[in-house]
Amino acid sequence: MFIKEARARVIKDSRNEETIEVSVNGCAASSPSGKSRGKYETKSYYKNLRFNIGFLNSWKKWIEINDFNDLEIIESYIKNKLKLDDVKDFGANALFAFESAILKALAKENKKQLWQIVNPYAKKFPVPVGNAVGGGLHSAKFKKHPIFQEFLLIPKEKTFEKNYKLMKEVYDKIGRLLKAKDVNDEGAWHTELDDEAVLKILSEFNNIEIGIDVAASSFYKNELYSYGKLKRTEEAHISHLVSLIKNYNVFYVEDPVDEEDFSGFNEVKKKCRESLIVGDDLTATHVDRLEKAIKERAINGIIIKPNQNGSLLELRKIIELCKKHDIKTIMSHRSGETLDNALADYAFAFQCDYIKCGIATKWREVKLKRMIEIERRI
Repeated sequence: MFIKEARARVIKDSRNEETIEVSVNGCAASSPSGKSRGKYETKSYYKNLRFNIGFLNSWKKWIEINDFNDLEIIESYIKNKLKLDDVKDFGANALFAFESAILKALAKENKKQLWQIVNPYAKKFPVPVGNAVGGGLHSAKFKKHPIFQEFLLIPKEKTFEKNYKLMKEVYDKIGRLLKAKDVNDEGAWHTELDDEAVLKILSEFNNIEIGIDVAASSFYKNELYSYGKLKRTEEAHISHLVSLIKNYNVFYVEDPVDEEDFSGFNEVKKKCRESLIVGDDLTATHVDRLEKAIKERAINGIIIKPNQNGSLLELRKIIELCKKHDIKTIMSHRSGETLDNALADYAFAFQCDYIKCGIATKWREVKLKRMIEIERRI
């Protein structure tokens, strides 16, 4: 397949903020944008959104792409054209949307599914992880909310479709129990209850494992963790967190301490051996951060956000490294989502263990329904 034309434009994400959509040979792909951003994730654009759009709209280079590995040709061309030290300097949102559009066009030309272009031998389906109750930065518009950013549902049925249905049922029941009237920017229920009260409600459901995204960096300042008026030292914070994890049998724990604190992650991991200790802000979907986390034995799970990195080739490298070291992979959306459903194809193609893309709102359900479509086809 030859890239005959590239077109880019501004679209609005689920938070009504600007992001990029790129079309290649008539096939469109878009990039989400995050609100809770790790310090180490790739910047979104080279200079700004308009520069990247102008660059792609002036694309005149006919490049032949025949398989996933040929993305290296694209990356080399961009790197040389703009004299970049690293192709990711082009900007993660722009690079990811462009590469994704290329793969979609290649799939269309070859009459294949997107996931088949990446990995035609994929068989295992990921387990959905859904954000049921919100807090932290995602609920900043509310005066009172839990400290932790997300309270998650991880269903334990045998198929993806059954997991999706169970997750939806429990999500609706939680809304009724909370008497919730509002949702946050990810569609998670808003409540004024504290962290422990929310965990107590979630622990009452069968066939569901509990997860939390602590997003600890968002309330860490001057070597203290701020729980409203209460300030906790690292030792006190970890002690409190470990107590909640054990008391409520929390299986999934994302970003339990600050994004610079590899030893803190290691401590939580050692004290909660039955739990998945997941790096997001810590690792920021970058190889060097993952390698350090492996060396420090900081995590046994990692969030994979394509637009934290930009390069789908590097994404594959990260996932292969995780499998080598028995680290569970969680392909994840962002808080500002688009209606692009390719995240499901990538989660399946890369054989991720989990896919985290919410429960409610059309922006998230489109990914879940795409995964069900893949499952039914197979």
